[in-house]
Amino acid sequence: MSAAQIEIQLIGSVVAVACALPGVFLVLRRMSLMSDAISHAILFGIVIAFFVTHDLTSPFLVIAAALTGVLTVSLVELLTRTGLVREDASIGLVFPVLFSIGVILISRYAGNVHLDTDAILLGELAFAPFQRFELFGVDIGPKSFWLMLGILLLNVTFIVLFFKELKLATFDAGLAAAIGFSPLLLHYILMSLVSITAVGAFDAVGSILVVAFMIAPPATAYLLTNRLSILIVLSAFVGILSAVSGYWVAHWLDASIAGSMASMSGVIFGLTFVFAPGRGLYAIAQRHRTQRWEFAGRMLTVHLYQHEGLAEESVENRIDHLGEHMQWESTFAARVIRYALKKEYLNENDGFLQLTESGRTLAQKAIVE
Repeated sequence: MSAAQIEIQLIGSVVAVACALPGVFLVLRRMSLMSDAISHAILFGIVIAFFVTHDLTSPFLVIAAALTGVLTVSLVELLTRTGLVREDASIGLVFPVLFSIGVILISRYAGNVHLDTDAILLGELAFAPFQRFELFGVDIGPKSFWLMLGILLLNVTFIVLFFKELKLATFDAGLAAAIGFSPLLLHYILMSLVSITAVGAFDAVGSILVVAFMIAPPATAYLLTNRLSILIVLSAFVGILSAVSGYWVAHWLDASIAGSMASMSGVIFGLTFVFAPGRGLYAIAQRHRTQRWEFAGRMLTVHLYQHEGLAEESVENRIDHLGEHMQWESTFAARVIRYALKKEYLNENDGFLQLTESGRTLAQKAIVE
């Protein structure tokens, strides 16, 4: 494995973790669309700053882009508070306008400048190792790696210092405000971090991968755990897995690295969505299946209990009579009986069903409930 391959995977992994950490709180607050809005709207700030400085390397581009992210959040909040439109509609109104203005300005006035929309959307991680960072004349690695590592440390520091406040404001903003916290201030700081993270990753990976890494890893982790601390760690792990596996998929297919990383984050989410224990589609289907047989088995014990000790017991509690009384098909009735026998709710003797002590207790509880 070459040094460039290692560096690309490191950059992708750092970007993934840096994006996933604030993304956790976007997912928990059901604000996934906000990451899309910010990652696209910052183009407007980059273009405006370039027109002022005429320098693509100027730090004012980063500052202007971050401020545009905050502006996007503020405009969305302003529209939402009017009560005339919902938050998702507000996002749909604000960010297409800012993004479109940015694209139009590039097309009209910066056609000969390296600000093409394809690079903005998709990015090109393969070129990231060529932009080196030198310290006192010593090459210490790609600029993108150190930039995103700094942003990652900033995100980690904020989450560690304000973990309790973020947790409270995320799950109960009313209580947070009542005991003296400022959920609105935390919200704007978080959105500022999202903007800074999107700006930092913008040049290397493009806006599409920023959105993918902010949403897919936290959404995947959310299917696996309810604990916030574990969710954050799992989000970082899924982000790294998406970046590394995406790179090798791109290497084998000779495809876009950013596109492959975004695709792998979606594949990992899809697999988790189906097979996650407890919350996956397969687990839900199994749980519904189990509940169906539990309910049917309980109804069978109630039926047997109601006729137990009565004169008609010899007829009503026979297997061949269940179809008439319970209106069950013979195949279904046979499966319910097998389930009840396995659970030791009843005994079967030559077609006659008799409750066990546990089956009798279950029937009594079902009648009381």
